[in-house]
Amino acid sequence: MNEIEQILSDFKSNKITLEEAKKLLRLFSLEFIENEVTLDSGRFKRKGIPEVIYAEKKSPETVRKIIQTHLKENSSILVSRVLEKHLGIIKTNFAEQYNIQISPQFEPYSVIVATKDYQFQKSVNKIGILTAGTSDIPVAEEVKAIAKMMGVSTIQFNDVGIAGVHRIFEPLKTMLQENVRVIVAIAGMEGALPAIVTSLVQIPVIGVPTSVGYGYGGKGEAALLTMLQTCSPGLVVVNIDNGINAGATAALIIKQIEEKA
Repeated sequence: MNEIEQILSDFKSNKITLEEAKKLLRLFSLEFIENEVTLDSGRFKRKGIPEVIYAEKKSPETVRKIIQTHLKENSSILVSRVLEKHLGIIKTNFAEQYNIQISPQFEPYSVIVATKDYQFQKSVNKIGILTAGTSDIPVAEEVKAIAKMMGVSTIQFNDVGIAGVHRIFEPLKTMLQENVRVIVAIAGMEGALPAIVTSLVQIPVIGVPTSVGYGYGGKGEAALLTMLQTCSPGLVVVNIDNGINAGATAALIIKQIEEKA
């Protein structure tokens, strides 16, 4: 608290500007939930990326506490890797007061909890999302969810993997017509889709290897290595199943483009 008081004192005495004071105060925007969780409630204001709850390894009650605490000061929150056991407690505790948006398909789900009147922004420029197979869709839903939280629009095509490489061309044409400025390509198995996409477009591509596949290397290692070893420039790669990081990075690219426009 002494450090916060010092910042306020420095601002009052004109030693620092208002912008400098706001920047310093954001560093202290942490909330502690019963010694269990450190919640970075100021992340969105500080760097443009919202706080995300990783639910998969947490108890339903812990997830409930985090959501409840975060929404005291914020209008929305994203919960990733939500299992069936978490959905019940989220719906029971928040459905009446908040809008709950649950990704389709199957677990793990991505869930956005937002106040009834909250309006998500929509950008002019978009993120393109491609999945090699339907098993990759939960990761794609993470990309879409965090992009939505950051006010960035998306366009998505599923099941366009290289087992039928002809399937990629129409989605890419549509994306280039729809102001897509960065593409997130998601693939398991041998993970070749992102490199092929990168060879066909002149915009950045973010590759996401997924833990989909058979036997040796089938937990995403083979896909990750393929993407890292690409000879097609313009592709960067995130960790296995990390749709959140891919979506957040793609959204930051879009935000930077629109700020400079």
